[in-house]
Amino acid sequence: MVTHKPGTPDSQAADSQAAESRAAASRTDPLTLEVVELIGSVVARYYEEYEIAAGKHALTGAQARVLGLLSLEPMPMRRIAQKLKCEPSNVTGIVDRLEARGLVERRPDPADRRVKLAAPTEEGLVTARSLRESLDFAREPLAELSRAERISLRGLLRRMLGQDAPAAP
Repeated sequence: MVTHKPGTPDSQAADSQAAESRAAASRTDPLTLEVVELIGSVVARYYEEYEIAAGKHALTGAQARVLGLLSLEPMPMRRIAQKLKCEPSNVTGIVDRLEARGLVERRPDPADRRVKLAAPTEEGLVTARSLRESLDFAREPLAELSRAERISLRGLLRRMLGQDAPAAP
């Protein structure tokens, strides 16, 4: 057995290899694999329900997601694309179709008139609210959790995403 003095390059390399080995093992342990599978199932069911709800309003899932984002606040195409993790040109087409339906309008950004914001119309806000109200999959199971459990879950999810949790619930 080879031993290395603490603090030497050899011991640091050995420590690094041991840490990598533990990290690799934790990614493949049965509990981690089950959690990953459960998260995947939740996401798949959410998107499936979102597509069904969107279809009831003659929208695609992507159109419904853009409308939902815009119902929270008007935003430029680039920011919508960042939130949806897609190309701005895709967002432009989606906003064009929502605008043609009278659900979204483009308006100048008050902070920078060179930038156009996509914003929901009154009809768009009503449609977005109806979409949100029809999504029972996540809401019903979450309602069975206590407020403390939902706060804990939110904190864990934010931590997984590398987001800072707010100071107060």
